[in-house]
Formats: sequence, structure tokens, C-alpha cells
Amino acid sequence: MELTWYGHSCVLLSGSRKVIIDPFIEGGRVPVAPDLAAVTHGHADHMGEAATLGVPVVAINEVAKYLKQKGVPAEGLNIGGSVELQGVLFTMTPAVHSSWIEEAGIGCNGGGAAGFVIRMDGKAVYHAGDTALFSDLRLIGELYHPDIALLPIGGRFTMGPEEAMIASRLVGAPRVIPIHYNTWPAIVQDPYAFKQAVERTTDLSVRVLQPGETTRI
Repeated sequence: MELTWYGHSCVLLSGSRKVIIDPFIEGGRVPVAPDLAAVTHGHADHMGEAATLGVPVVAINEVAKYLKQKGVPAEGLNIGGSVELQGVLFTMTPAVHSSWIEEAGIGCNGGGAAGFVIRMDGKAVYHAGDTALFSDLRLIGELYHPDIALLPIGGRFTMGPEEAMIASRLVGAPRVIPIHYNTWPAIVQDPYAFKQAVERTTDLSVRVLQPGETTRI
């Protein structure tokens, strides 16, 4: 399976199916036709093009209901639940963050924020979504044994690099990819400093991707 980071929190998993997570690209459009999509929460910089991709979208129940009203074949989940679509297993995990469906006029309640463990082709990928550091990240590692963890490091709206270092250890995935940084001035970070700090203090490896770059899992 391959993983492509398109910037911010947008990630494509390519294997027996193409699964896009948080289909938002600053200043552009998703350059691929996925089979499935997953949305971690209702903020516009994560919902992105979910309503126009024309594919099933997995999201928390409130976001899924909103998308269904727009004609999207959305599948609702809640924290701790799982659903299998086209041979891909989505498990919704907790995230400590807010959720507001901003494109709905003045906005409406988007339920809770979430992350996902997505299992396909014998691999497990943990996408933390937008989250603060919380101790139950350890349980995600113990339960699902992800091969790779996608963790936000931007600060301001999510955990920053220091907290993400601890999150890396709690989850324990052998490979970590930083996400949700450098999109705007408020979340500028140095991913290479994060990489150096994690690799100096743990046996984990950090892969810093450039937007559009692909790595094999």
C-alpha cells in the first residue's frame, strides 16, 4: 500500500482501493478520483471536497447526516465503531477537538471530532485528525497496532511538536508522519526538528513528506 500526503491533513491511501482522508487542499483541488473518503470532523479545512467527490464518505454521525442531505452516500459512525466498505475497514477513534460544519450557512453542530484507524491490504494506518494530546492514545496503539501514525504538529488548533512527540510514544507506531502544519502562518512548524527529536529519544522513525510526495507502507 502507498500513502500520499497532499498537504495539511489530506492523505491518500492507495492499495486495493483508493481512500482519501480529509480531502482539503489549500488553493487547489484533490488531484485523484478516490473510491472512498473519510472525514475526521466538520471544519472546512478537513471536510474539503467531501460533498463533491461522488463516493461514499465515512464520518461521524452528524457530519454523515449533513452530507446525506446533499446527496452524498455517507456512512455514519461514532467513536469506537467500525464499518467495512469495499474491503476497507474504518474504525473511528477519539480526538480532543471541536467540530462545526462551517459551510452550512452560519454553521451547525458537527458532532464530535475523531480520528481513524483504516485497515486495508494487511496494513493499518492511524490518522489522528485534529487533536490535543490525550493519554488514551496509548490504547489506540495497544488495540490496533498501526503500522504508521499521522499526527498533527501545528500547534494553535491542535497539539504542537512537543505534545506530538509524546503522542508518538503513546501510539507506538514504528513510523510517524507529521501533518496539519505550515498551511498558514498560525501553524508554522519545523517538521525536521520534530523528526530529529523523536528519532533521538525513541526507536521510532519519522518521515517528512513534501506535498504530493508518496511513501510505501
